[in-house]
Amino acid sequence: MTETPGHDPAAARFAVLQLVRFSGALLAFAGVLIASGTVAWLPKLPEALGYGLIAVGLADFFAVPMLLARRWKSKP
Repeated sequence: MTETPGHDPAAARFAVLQLVRFSGALLAFAGVLIASGTVAWLPKLPEALGYGLIAVGLADFFAVPMLLARRWKSKP
């Protein structure tokens, strides 16, 4: 594979992993806000939606980076 000088695929992959983790944390936080129902500026949303967002956010935070790292791992 031909790469341009100064382009490090490991740095790009690291950035993607961090963005995935950050988006998972934001989803989980939004789920907590919706499930608690204490935030006045959010419209009244179903509590189940909040719990669903928490589950998706935690999976996005913990599982997806491991799956991506395994996919990107170089072959021996």
